Amino acid sequence: MTRRAVVTGASSGIGEATARELHARGWDVVGVARRAERLTALEAETGIVAHVADLTDGAAVTTLASWLEETGGVDALVHVAGGARGTDRVEDGDPDDWRWMFEANVLSSQRLVASLLPLLRRAAARAGHADLLFVTSTAAQTAYPGGAGYNAAKAGESMLVAALRQELNGEPLRVIEIAPGMVRTEEFTLNRLGGDRSGADKLYEGVEAPLLAEDVADVIAYAVDAPGHVNLDLVTLRPVAQSAQHLLARGPLRVRDARD
Repeated sequence: MTRRAVVTGASSGIGEATARELHARGWDVVGVARRAERLTALEAETGIVAHVADLTDGAAVTTLASWLEETGGVDALVHVAGGARGTDRVEDGDPDDWRWMFEANVLSSQRLVASLLPLLRRAAARAGHADLLFVTSTAAQTAYPGGAGYNAAKAGESMLVAALRQELNGEPLRVIEIAPGMVRTEEFTLNRLGGDRSGADKLYEGVEAPLLAEDVADVIAYAVDAPGHVNLDLVTLRPVAQSAQHLLARGPLRVRDARD
């Protein structure tokens, strides 16, 4: 039986890569994002079904759930959409940016769970299990200067996921968290820096092989394709050059001589 996944944030980056990967693995994929033009192009290229929705709008999420129910339900929610705005210190933070980050990362997750959980329960009753997977960030695990707004938003989303897993204990519903470190995508850092291309490029300067969106998509696909009794509670992945949130090697990776 073909399983159906809803992938949010499917117009770019990790979301788009995940939609493509699941589709290639035989999933029926519904790609959700705000930008109709990009979603339509993805649909035309791959056959992924496009559904335009702004997940910060509760009515749009309700409409998505109704449409899914009418068109066959859903077996997996893969929530990638979210984002960061700004790199201000706490004392200089823009409340509008912080409010948007909470809406985009935390409240969108809550809305999706509330609206799609009945459909996921039906799928689990039919197929033996269903999945709720959330892409958070290592920013949810370690604070850093200039990151407080995003730290708080992603930590909030991570706690939502942890509480949800406990609330659903005893049901055949897997709740999965994927927390990437440095991932080089075409838009995330650029959007965070307000379109500053030189600043975005500088972040990755000299870093050998940062993660790509496809690397994260591969882990996501493994998680939802794993046997139904296996739950990957939390997967943290980073490029080898980033051994901790604050510890990033710039320049070629090399084996040290014992005398180094």
